[in-house]
Amino acid sequence: MDLAVLYSGGKDSSLAALLLEKFYDIHLITGSFGITDDWQHAAVAADQLGYSFETIELDQDVAEAAVTTMIEDGYPRNGIQRVHEHALEMAAQLDVTAIADGTRRDDRVPTISRAQAQSLEDRHDIDYLSPLSGFGHHAIDELVTERLSIDTGPSVEIPKSDYETELRTLIADRVGPEAVTSIFPAHTQSYVNHLRSNDDT
Repeated sequence: MDLAVLYSGGKDSSLAALLLEKFYDIHLITGSFGITDDWQHAAVAADQLGYSFETIELDQDVAEAAVTTMIEDGYPRNGIQRVHEHALEMAAQLDVTAIADGTRRDDRVPTISRAQAQSLEDRHDIDYLSPLSGFGHHAIDELVTERLSIDTGPSVEIPKSDYETELRTLIADRVGPEAVTSIFPAHTQSYVNHLRSNDDT
């Protein structure tokens, strides 16, 4: 069975793939609006994990609408949620049995409700999986430490292929770089280097 995992190159989506690989043929996918080439970071991480990788084209109108929402709100939550839901819709149209993401139990955004998951499955005749939805931060960190070598640091410094980079670019182009700092709170990002071996310390 083929499974497409929405992939950013970070620890959560990487762990989601690892948890599901015993049951599915894993394909990592990164949504891109074609605004930057940051999807390449995910491609490199996917190669290090040994999974196939591809990008899926997202609708730039969705990005523009999300940015408008972020600027009006003064924070990113609703815009990020809108983009994630769009990415899942696009992933559901692929020729796969199931789709998954790395959303966690403690995430504030993005989140997929039970009703949204059911709607996605019913409309596209596909299974939606959220393998980390029962895991808290500590448990995830413990599993990641066992299996993955990662870099962590401020979001603006760590390579990543999530939606945030392209949305930051659009905001900077529309209203200036200072607005990006105002809208996006400082937070820690992760990026996967490779699978851990017994030789890793």
